[in-house]
Amino acid sequence: MRKRTARRASRWHYVYLARASDGSYYCGYALDPVARVAMHNAGKGSKALRGRVPVRLAFTRRFTDKGAALRFERELKRRTREEKATLSRGWFARR
Repeated sequence: MRKRTARRASRWHYVYLARASDGSYYCGYALDPVARVAMHNAGKGSKALRGRVPVRLAFTRRFTDKGAALRFERELKRRTREEKATLSRGWFARR
């Protein structure tokens, strides 16, 4: 049986909200949201954002459990644009 390393056991799971250059929001899951946004900006991320660069990180939330992160991602995708904008403003105010 293979032992779990401390690095894998302490890995965080993130749900992020990215804001595109046209003002639209994109919600996704990543282990490293900063690197994921860099991929979007390089044109290697989601097809939905390919013509809308630059993309900037607007919100992140971290989870210890991948399942919880994916459930929150699904919930966040169902929210309205106004709700996503409110989340984004609140996140920037705390930073």
